[in-house]
Amino acid sequence: MTAAARAGGLLPDHHPTADFFVCDIFDAAPKDDMGTMEHPMFSLSTRPDRRILSYDHNGVHIEVTPSLRGLATIHDKDVLIYCISQLMAAVNAGRAVSRTLHLKAHDLLVATNRETSGDGYKRLRDALERLAGTRITTNFETGGHEVTSGFGLIESWQIVRKSRGGRMVSVAVTLSDWLFRAVLSKSVLTLSRDYFRLRKPLQRRIYELARKHCGRQAEWVVSVDTLLKKSGSASPRRVFRKMLRDMIAADILPDYEIEEAPGDLIRFSRRDVVVDPGQTPILSQAALDTAREMKPGADVYGLQADWLAHWRARGAIRLQSPDKAFLGWLAKR
Repeated sequence: MTAAARAGGLLPDHHPTADFFVCDIFDAAPKDDMGTMEHPMFSLSTRPDRRILSYDHNGVHIEVTPSLRGLATIHDKDVLIYCISQLMAAVNAGRAVSRTLHLKAHDLLVATNRETSGDGYKRLRDALERLAGTRITTNFETGGHEVTSGFGLIESWQIVRKSRGGRMVSVAVTLSDWLFRAVLSKSVLTLSRDYFRLRKPLQRRIYELARKHCGRQAEWVVSVDTLLKKSGSASPRRVFRKMLRDMIAADILPDYEIEEAPGDLIRFSRRDVVVDPGQTPILSQAALDTAREMKPGADVYGLQADWLAHWRARGAIRLQSPDKAFLGWLAKR
């Protein structure tokens, strides 16, 4: 399917001149914390969701409790992604940071491809209320610390200034200590800007999982049952499989292709990578750690993907030491 055809399944780009990677206001590339990418913590429902979510996987337990306004949704997460992106930009620039961010509401709406109408500001306020009201209890690790604790997705928020018409102009958001630690430890990954154009909640969640798991490798294969569990979808298995097949047919996921594989498996692969497991160089964890030291704040898995693309463009020659080749390329970058 062509890019033009795929674009029909995406939300329109409401602010085509606002580029995270170019404009000064949006100099922060979209960043997402790996904890909430790995584990289901947001509702995929488009209606108020007042269920208590419980999730257990590989020793990690998460319980998500809603407020009266319902659980925070995957679309509400746009606020957190924007906050994380701004914090990471400040950290990488060597500026002092704190858990409380002072943001211009208009900039947040534009950066996350939301409408700047009156209804857009109202939906932003609703998102802040759900984020603050949703409570998380978990034992998984952020920033090298494993704790069992309860917290809100954001600790608090405040409208600092309103326009004459009553719209919020600037807002202060205080992140939870758990999320702030994730940012300081740089446990974040860069997202495609087209993430904000995905219409359906499940599309966004599946993209997050693909981004998290394909970062280390050219492809990720997972069972339908495990994907259902990790997605946080409340749909029955047969309905979930049908939604996956619809997603495969639409082929609109940024950066990744999806296909069914024998054994009730789903395969994700990077659009710009031809998978050849017998030849593709494998980097050691030590090389990735060295890359983090060489390029503080950079997404090392994104760098790994860029290097693999460079390696293929030069003929995909067999390497005696992939680690040395990668670090040498990185030093010249």
